[in-house]
Amino acid sequence: MTAVLSPVTPAELADAVRSAPRVLAVGGGTKPRMSRAAADVVKISTVKLRGVVEYEPSEFTFTALAGTPVREIVATLGERGQYLPFDPLFSAAGATLGGTLASGVSGPGRFRFGGLRDFVLGVRFVDGGGRLLRLGGKVVKNAAGFDLPKFFVGSVGRFGALAEVTFKVFPRPLATRTLRLDAKNATAMTEIFTAAGSARWELDALDASPGEGAVYARLAAPAPALDALAKEILSRWPGTVLADNAAAKLWSDVVEAAWAHAGGTLVKFALTPSQVPEFVAGFPAVARGWVSAGGNVGYLSLPAGAAFPSFATATEGKPAFAWPAVTLRGDVALWPGAPPRFEVMRAVKIALDPQNRFPNLDD
Repeated sequence: MTAVLSPVTPAELADAVRSAPRVLAVGGGTKPRMSRAAADVVKISTVKLRGVVEYEPSEFTFTALAGTPVREIVATLGERGQYLPFDPLFSAAGATLGGTLASGVSGPGRFRFGGLRDFVLGVRFVDGGGRLLRLGGKVVKNAAGFDLPKFFVGSVGRFGALAEVTFKVFPRPLATRTLRLDAKNATAMTEIFTAAGSARWELDALDASPGEGAVYARLAAPAPALDALAKEILSRWPGTVLADNAAAKLWSDVVEAAWAHAGGTLVKFALTPSQVPEFVAGFPAVARGWVSAGGNVGYLSLPAGAAFPSFATATEGKPAFAWPAVTLRGDVALWPGAPPRFEVMRAVKIALDPQNRFPNLDD
């Protein structure tokens, strides 16, 4: 078994990429299915490539090396009253900044503020030829050239090895409050998603637990406004206000997927709110699920060894499940659904990795 390479600087990362005909950069291993590779692929760990390069609180931007743990970024931003609004997943478990970007997964805050791709400003990376390149910029107002950094979001290492990432950040909300709204079934959840998503409240997050029949709405505003907002929402749907400690635990469990089976399979699906009932109806009896971002994202968890549901498998080489999906953990296909493959993606792949040093788009 080939030893994992562990560069410490961007220059060493470039040397590592050039050192083997096939390579894959990996981060903290919090999404292990994404780190799996063929036997002939040399893995390059970025966990020693860490540290904040630049942080301008007044400009609401920071640049850090790709192997920097997200929890360190969260702590640094918190000292200045700032945060990453998309609620990065698995930060407590050790997720890295580069791995988070490459996975393309965002947390509950995606509902109000958008996901990862709405916050990345620039990347420094090593392409398939071993060149250390920079795309994008380090300021919010940068508008030069094509917005190629967005292609690295969810790329799972297919376009290059990330060395450095620049993000924009937001001020942390002055106060938050979480409501637990009753939803007896998936249809009721969809009704809440649709109505609340178009209401004037501008909810901070809107997630649901199909197993317990509940929708969780997070409010963020100056404290005096929260009472009025909560009262108005609870006058429309029955529910309760969570105590602050219970709310903090809830959202921590969501971003760390604590609700999922330990050691099992965890798959993320791209949905629309109207597809939530069909998504939930397809769960096997042993499955657990979570619906996030107002019904636009669904997660399915299965215990180790459980059969994958028929709605997300392939039959005779053709997808039987049309929704795009990606596996974060488990021994199933990386993209078990029908992943979108646009010609521009293939063009970028050819431009950045003509020798296929990194895994192919469909690997």
